[in-house]
Amino acid sequence: MDLSDILAEYVTSVQDINDRAYKEAKRRVLDSIAVAMASKNSPPAKIVEGLSSVFQGGAPTLGFFNATPDFASFYNTLLIRYLDFNDTYLGLEPLHPSDMIGGLLSVSTEVKGSDIIRAIVVGYDVGVNLCDTTSLRKKGFDHVNFLEVATASALSNLLSLDRAKAKNAISLSIIPHVALRETRSGKLSMWKAGAAAEAVRNAVFATLLARAGLTGPELPFSGIFGFSTVIAKDMDVEKIKLDGNGILRTFIKKYPVEYHAQAAVETSLSLDYRGEIRKVLVETYEAGKTILADSRDKWRPQNKETADHSLPFIVSVSLLRKDFWLDSYSLIGNSEVESLMDKVEVVEREDYTKVYPNELPTKVTVITDQGEFSKEVRVPRGHYNNPMSDEELEEKAMRLGLTKRQISIINNFDDMKVGEFVRSLKEV
Repeated sequence: MDLSDILAEYVTSVQDINDRAYKEAKRRVLDSIAVAMASKNSPPAKIVEGLSSVFQGGAPTLGFFNATPDFASFYNTLLIRYLDFNDTYLGLEPLHPSDMIGGLLSVSTEVKGSDIIRAIVVGYDVGVNLCDTTSLRKKGFDHVNFLEVATASALSNLLSLDRAKAKNAISLSIIPHVALRETRSGKLSMWKAGAAAEAVRNAVFATLLARAGLTGPELPFSGIFGFSTVIAKDMDVEKIKLDGNGILRTFIKKYPVEYHAQAAVETSLSLDYRGEIRKVLVETYEAGKTILADSRDKWRPQNKETADHSLPFIVSVSLLRKDFWLDSYSLIGNSEVESLMDKVEVVEREDYTKVYPNELPTKVTVITDQGEFSKEVRVPRGHYNNPMSDEELEEKAMRLGLTKRQISIINNFDDMKVGEFVRSLKEV
């Protein structure tokens, strides 16, 4: 049996979800829309919005214009992903599962919020389980390959596809669209956010094709030239446990940086040091070092996309400003920050790597002319073992620009149809 058969059987059978997962999915909708709204004036968002006249349609966007479903899903997902401030899963492969919400909002104006919440739980379950089966990044492939499958799975549930059509949606999403890890190597570009948007767009179009009757390869994973055979031979499908609780193992971000830097920000902000800094030692786990300190570009980021994946930049700004927020990226190229970055060393600690991802330990040691000052955070705020409260999440949303009225609409959209929901957000 191909993995697509297992996934299709699961996603088409889920009708009810547990209360904890339901609540967590609603929190992810609030988090994702807050981040998206704060991204609308970003350069990539403006570039994509400028093409909207070519893709006129009836699907709603968070920019409050309508477009074709595939274009709307690309735009919505770009907004959610651009700030690198939406949620995360860390397994053998990382994922930002709430990226899929941009697509779920784009396929129909008539679906209800409660149906989207159920589909989110289903999609998360598929996505995080795929990430437990193998590491794509170590093979040169991007995590958005799993996002495509997870999104197609969520959409199949949302649109009530039968098993055969859901299998085709999964096949059509993964076979033509294998993404490479070069997206996240060295100096990063706008495509860091675009890769997720493209994956969700592909999944939306694939699912709509499958719903209309288009078939895809029968063995997209286990076939002679399938995904598992060619790309991920070590894919361990025995690890897949589709129980509806995958979303409970994901993390919300407190700070607008890549998740492996969350503990570094927390540590640096709370570290009390005295004197002139001579050296900064950052001790982290394997993924933290190889993703956030892998090249010289991370010591001299030239754009936001690289800076939010740079431990030297993030730690330096946090130590100097005692805050880290969206405006921190205005310090790219700042001479004081660059001078401190030159004093930053990042090392992997094997004992830290062994406890990942149940803990994400990071230790920052500042060496000055007056001594050594160290601080360690093992589980950052927002991790499933140290979750943000509803109040903290709403505070984040308001700092990102949402009004209390918009937050109330988002928290109560269960019985609203998508078209009405998006219009209500605009009218506030």
